[in-house]
Order: sequence, then structure tokens, then C-alpha cells
Amino acid sequence: MENQVMALKEKGISAEYLSSTQSIQDKKKIHEDLDSGKPTLRLLYVTPELIATPGFMAKLMKIYSRGLLSLIAIDEAHCISTWGHDFRPGYRKLSSLRSRLPNVPILALTATAAPKVQKDVIASLGLQNPLVLMSSFNRPNIYYEVRYKDLLDDPLADLAKQLKASGDVCGIIYCLERALCDQLSVYLAKYGISCAAYHAGLKNELRKSVLEDWLSSKIQVVVATVAFGMGIDRKDVRVVCHFNIPKSMEAFYQESGRAGRDQLPSKSLLYYGLEDRRRMEFILRNSSSADKKILPSSSSQKKLSEKSLTDFAQMVEYCEGSGCRRKQILESFGEQVPASICSKSCDACKHPNTVAAYLEELTTTCAVGRNNSSSRIFVSSSNMNDEKEFSEFWNRKDEASGSGEDISDSDDDTEVVKSLAGTKSLKKSGLNEKIALLERAEENYYQNKISVKQNDKHDKNVVSASFREASRKRLENAIEQAQQRLGSSKIEVERYACFLEHECYEKYGRTGKSFYYSQVASTMRWLSTADSKELTSRLRAEENTELPALPSPSPMLDLSKSEKTNEEVHCSPVLENPASNLSKQNASHAAAAAPPLPPIPSFAEFVNGRIEKANQSNKSPRLTINRDEKDPVKRTRLL
Repeated sequence: MENQVMALKEKGISAEYLSSTQSIQDKKKIHEDLDSGKPTLRLLYVTPELIATPGFMAKLMKIYSRGLLSLIAIDEAHCISTWGHDFRPGYRKLSSLRSRLPNVPILALTATAAPKVQKDVIASLGLQNPLVLMSSFNRPNIYYEVRYKDLLDDPLADLAKQLKASGDVCGIIYCLERALCDQLSVYLAKYGISCAAYHAGLKNELRKSVLEDWLSSKIQVVVATVAFGMGIDRKDVRVVCHFNIPKSMEAFYQESGRAGRDQLPSKSLLYYGLEDRRRMEFILRNSSSADKKILPSSSSQKKLSEKSLTDFAQMVEYCEGSGCRRKQILESFGEQVPASICSKSCDACKHPNTVAAYLEELTTTCAVGRNNSSSRIFVSSSNMNDEKEFSEFWNRKDEASGSGEDISDSDDDTEVVKSLAGTKSLKKSGLNEKIALLERAEENYYQNKISVKQNDKHDKNVVSASFREASRKRLENAIEQAQQRLGSSKIEVERYACFLEHECYEKYGRTGKSFYYSQVASTMRWLSTADSKELTSRLRAEENTELPALPSPSPMLDLSKSEKTNEEVHCSPVLENPASNLSKQNASHAAAAAPPLPPIPSFAEFVNGRIEKANQSNKSPRLTINRDEKDPVKRTRLL
């Protein structure tokens, strides 16, 4: 509302708005003008929730009785309908306006109303034979593209590359979570992209500052939650990116439609991931607690939940379908158009073969993740003559801490499976050749380089040492900036940066990267706004506390070392204190006193040993696998 009022005032139109963000003096001035004999106001913006209050409704009726109320305009009218993608109970209460103000014209406006929503809006507002004006939903100047997270090495780097390729243009990036907004804005800033985060977790002053900087082109990109953009009419937005899949086609159309309002070429970019899809489906299925506050009736809740899932399935089809994106958008709003309307202005029409190949690869990735549960090594079953029968030698299902967020898209592991399952030599060759083939597969697997990327894909939600070190560096920079801002030089930057990082890790480090990163970002925001007294009192309070040692990056997982001992644990370093060092010494003495463990054979040694035993007992050779054997790789992963 504030931005629309500012735009109207610049055009010489007397307009004001009433909201909780205004001062008492501003509100009093507006009410005095409304009560005067000849109000100067031409337009007054209010929220539906304010109209529902008895006090404001009485004032509205008084203005109506004086013949001064000439029009009621309801923006975002789809919020009235429970079938709309953004239903708000406050809008539902606007239905009383028609009966209370019978002679005042009512104008309902929306950009995202499917035919069913249009009918519900008309019925809810009590409109009798209204004039319906509807233009096409087609936005010919917007290019629609879907990029697949599961097929990209690094989606964040890919997004930065896309933005850099677009040039120094205005953009909006939508994320599902506040923490991701903070993380993404910091990441893009490292690539030289002028950006800032915007979400409800920020203070009002900071949000207002970010919005003003974006509107005045001081910053290039805003990374925001979906609430951003309502009522903001910036015409030169060139890129609108959804880094998470939206919950409905209506939401996607409204948000992507904020690009190119000046009719110049613009782009809608959507990053689709299988994990994002599962997360959104979970949210929609478990939103009944929120629905109870809106719709008390259980049948209404069920219908709304079913509708939400149906709407989301339409969005999934948009991402996973190979047909024209533009045609699918228009048909979802009841607009029948020929396929030629696109004119290669979406990736599916411009690069059909590439999109088809991506979808085929995505289907394969999804199937591998679902059927194989991220298996690392496969060997043939006891029936070596049937190439279709395979059993897992190691499976993530054996882990007690298995996470549903992990998706197996490792090319190297797939090659191991293909080398075993895809070859016909398993049928025709003898036992020795089969064993040799398995040995080669094992050797290739152990000799393969374990990159940082693969480690991150296995435990992508774990707060690594390198991640903690980067956070500590950011906190150091924030403390240095606070020093410069406050003119203080008494703060030990490294000491207190280490303490603040340790504080964040102790609080949220074990719950996952997103919560930890959000806490670090919150601490940095506090440092940027704290005065000298607050900063000094907080840091001095911790002077008697023994600060932990600075974290150092953890070593990469070395599989060759894991064969030497089955008790070695590779994980992110934990900040230590003298008590923990003493316990470690006691543990080492106990380990020295314990009898040495026998060496654990490799898989090839284990198989060959079974064959020798079988030959000695004059039994036919048959390869079996004892799942009770402790494989070093499996134990390392479990630890």
C-alpha cells in the first residue's frame, strides 16, 4: 500500500493509507481529513481486516451517508475465494459491503483467477450481473525456462552464472525459507551480484531500507520469500527466479508475472528439485492444523487440502512435462490456445531435444534414488547365472540416521552398478571371470577420488568444518565493521568471532545447516545494529568463559586408511575443552589395554577365502554374502 500511495502522490493524486506501521499522528491526520466537511483525500488504501472492525465500518457508513463514497475497489480479489491460491479470511468478510453500501459500485481486480475462482468471487461479493472484463493471460515477452537441480553440479553457482549472463539488470529470486534467502544473498554477493535478502524475519527498518534500495536501483537483485512484490509496480524487472517450486500455478503466474511489465523481453527461471517437490507435498498434506483456524468444517478442510495437492500436481506437471510451458500456463486458466502461440519462447519449444534428454535423465535419477536407496556397491546374488538377480552389499537403509533428504545422483556409483548389471559376460563367463569382474569393480570404487561435492551430497545437511570456518570469517568481518562503526578498538576480533560461532554451533549446529546458518545471519544482523554498550556488555560477560580453539577444516575421508582400523571416525571437528581431552586420554589408555582386533579382509579377500573353503570341502562353488561381516567402508559411513 505504501508504495502505491507514493506512486500516486508523484502523479499529483491525493492518496493515503492506513496500517499498523503508521504513527499515531499520521493516522489522526487522516481521520481528521475524513471527518472534515470537504475531505482532500481522493483514494484511501486500507486492509480487509481493518474494514471488518466495527469502528472503521461505522466511519465508512458515515462517509457513505454524506454521499462522499463513490467507489470500492478490491485488489487481489482472488484472496476472497477458498479456491484461490492465496485465500485470506479477512477478505471473506468483505461480502457484507454489498448489503451495507447498496448504491456504491464495487470493482474487483485480480491477475490470477481461474474460471472457478472468478465465479466464487462474484458470488462472495454479492455482485448482480456484473460486467466482467478479462484479457488474455498470455505474457508474450516472458521466456519460460525450467532448470533441474538434480542434474546440476551446483545449483547456486548455476544461478549466479545465469544472473551474470543477464547483465546488470533488475531481478527477484523467490525462496521457500528465510534461511535460504540469507544464504543465497550472501552467496550471490561473492559473485559480484548486488543483492539483499527480504523476509519477515528482518526488522521493519531493514526491510524498508532493502525495498527502497531495490526500487531506486541501488541494489540489483532481491532474494525474498513469496510475500515480496504485492503492490510493487516496478516495470523493468528482467529476471524472476523461483529457487524452489511454487505451490500452485496461480502463485507461479503471479510471481513470474512481475517480470517485464514494460513489455520488454524478460525471463522466468524455475529451479526444480525432487527434494523440493517432496518437501512441498509434505507441507500441503500436513497443513490441516492451519486450515482449522480458517475452515472449521472437516469436510471443507479436506476439500481445501485435496485442492492444494491438485494445484501442486499441476505445477509438478509444468516442470516434468515436455510440452510447451506457455500453453500449459494458459490452459490452467481456462484459455484454449494453439501450440503455435509460443513461437519458441520457452525452453521446451526452443530446445525440445535437450529438455527431453533432461527429463529422461531426471526420471532415471528418481528411479535410482527410490529403488536403490542410494546403494554404493552391488554384487550378484547367490544365483550367479541370473543377471537380473542382485543384492545390496551396503545400503543406506542399514543406517540408524538415514535421511529422507538424500538423493542418489552420483555418476560414479551408477557406473559401478552398470558395469555389473549391464554386462552380458556375467551369463557366459566362468566363476573366475565373474570374481575378477567384481574385484575390478571394487578396485575402481576404492580408487575413485572422493570429492568435496560427493561428500556434501551424502551429508548435505551437516555443518562441515569448512562451513564453520567461513561463518567465523564472516563474524570477524561483522565485528570489524562494528568496531569501525562504533570507533572501538578494545575488542579481540578473532577471540570473540570464535566464541560467537561456537555459540551458534552449540545452539543449532546439530539440527542442520539451515538452522545454523540462520543463527549466524541473526548474530551478524545483531552486530550491525548493536550500540557500543550492548556490544561491550555481551562480550565482556563471556570473558570468564574459556573460549574454544579455532575450528580447523576436517580431513577428507581416506578410504585406504579405513582398512587399517575399523574404529577411526571421520567427522566435522568438535570444539574441545580440557575435560574432553582428559576423557580422550582415558579412552586411549583403555584402547591400549584391550586386546588387538583381527584385521578385517577386503571384499575380494573375503570372496576368495570363501571359494578356497568351498574347494577344500569339495562343494560346488557358490558366492554368498554374509551381511553380519563388518565392512570397513560401511562402518566408517555409519560412524
